[in-house]
Amino acid sequence: MLILALIVAGMLVGWLAQFILGRSAGQTDWMMAFVAGIVGSFVGGLLFSLINGDGLDIAPSGLIGSLVGALIVTAIWQAYNKKQRAADRAPDAKPWE
Repeated sequence: MLILALIVAGMLVGWLAQFILGRSAGQTDWMMAFVAGIVGSFVGGLLFSLINGDGLDIAPSGLIGSLVGALIVTAIWQAYNKKQRAADRAPDAKPWE
């Protein structure tokens, strides 16, 4: 049951990160929300909790760290997708050749 709660909390944090950074086309990318939430929660939440001295307990510092980590992961993911879309739109050959 704890694993399920962590997954749901991670998805909510990932969704919140997308909401803060702005979603493309107004829709939520749930796969990105899941990955950003889980990775961000693990890295950011763990790091902030340990720095604050809370250990592995659930604390506000860990929740804030989870959001910060999810924001970083989401920003990187959105920048990568934007670069890929720009590369896909670029023509392969020059029209004057």
